[in-house]
Amino acid sequence: MAMDKADLSSLKIDRESRNEVDNKTGNSKTVKVFAFVVLIFIVLAGGTWAALNFLGDRPVEVQLGTVTLRSPAEDQSILTANGYVVAQRKAAIAANTTGVLVELNVREGDKVLKKQVIGRLKDDDYRALLAEAEAALKVYEAELTEAENNLRRKRELVSAGLSAQIELEAAETHYNRITANIAVAKARIQGAEVALDNTIIRAPFAGTVLTKNADVGEIVSPMAAGVNARAAVVTVADLSSLEVEADVSESNIEKVKIGVTCLIQLDSAPSRRYKGRVVSIIPTADRAKGTVEVKIGFDEYDDFVLPEMSARVTFVQQIDAEKEMDAKPVLVVPADAVIQRAGQELAYRAENGKAVEVNVKTAGKLAEFLIIESGLSNGDRIIRKLDEQITDGTSIKIK
Repeated sequence: MAMDKADLSSLKIDRESRNEVDNKTGNSKTVKVFAFVVLIFIVLAGGTWAALNFLGDRPVEVQLGTVTLRSPAEDQSILTANGYVVAQRKAAIAANTTGVLVELNVREGDKVLKKQVIGRLKDDDYRALLAEAEAALKVYEAELTEAENNLRRKRELVSAGLSAQIELEAAETHYNRITANIAVAKARIQGAEVALDNTIIRAPFAGTVLTKNADVGEIVSPMAAGVNARAAVVTVADLSSLEVEADVSESNIEKVKIGVTCLIQLDSAPSRRYKGRVVSIIPTADRAKGTVEVKIGFDEYDDFVLPEMSARVTFVQQIDAEKEMDAKPVLVVPADAVIQRAGQELAYRAENGKAVEVNVKTAGKLAEFLIIESGLSNGDRIIRKLDEQITDGTSIKIK
């Protein structure tokens, strides 16, 4: 019986060991499922990437150029430089004294004459000082009449021996004091008039108002000493004194001489060309930029030319430039922007990420450019360095 009991006890199930085995098996299955899901995701992502890059319409990287207007005279160019239109007569006009601006008679764009009243400052204090000085002068002038009469009587009495010399001297002293007071009063009047005149702001020369820097009610001062004080009331420029100030590289400055013919093109009006000539070369270089400033005067210009506009200056040869200067500008494109296919001249505009084929007609060369007779317009963005990859409708990406 003892043996039977021992044998039965040995057959007892170990539930804790069984649970540990089940847990390990479950964890292993979870890891396998997670790895399988990750693998599927990687395969799908790789397939999508391959479809987009190899099966889809992959954009071609391109370089763009611009259709521009160019004058035949530019074919005679010595060099080009960039600069800005600058008025040689320009002034930030301020008041001659500190005060509150109570009147401003101009706005941006107004034309003013020399000594024209632009604005006025509050002048009550200065008018009161002027009135006080004028009243004092009248008092002294009244006393002067009395002093003159008294001095004349004393001289007559002294001559007749009826008055002492000391009384005559006293009369002369009183008369001199009155005349001195009159001189002081006149000087005070002059000072008050100058102070009053300083409250009037006038144009120093005839010109055009470029900016308005202060408004009525603000404090203006010639030195802008106060935190809220304005120095300049308006900025005026003489638009008949416009010149282009261009920076020319030190290595090319020897090509520029006084009187050299120039062709001026404004970035704001690329279809217009203006004749000009070198009027001065500043006799110093900019150490930081390695350039020398050259001033180019306009032969003539119109209302499209304004101060601070950016400009491109082409210095041209003297021999043939004068004949070609008046020639009408032509449309040009870089030579590598036109390709020959099946006997046709083709260019490709860049529109909404696509290459759009355009039939063009060229009419020869101008320097390194091709002249365009038809098919393109000024300002069109076109693809350069064309090859067989570029066709009508090709997806493009700008380099």
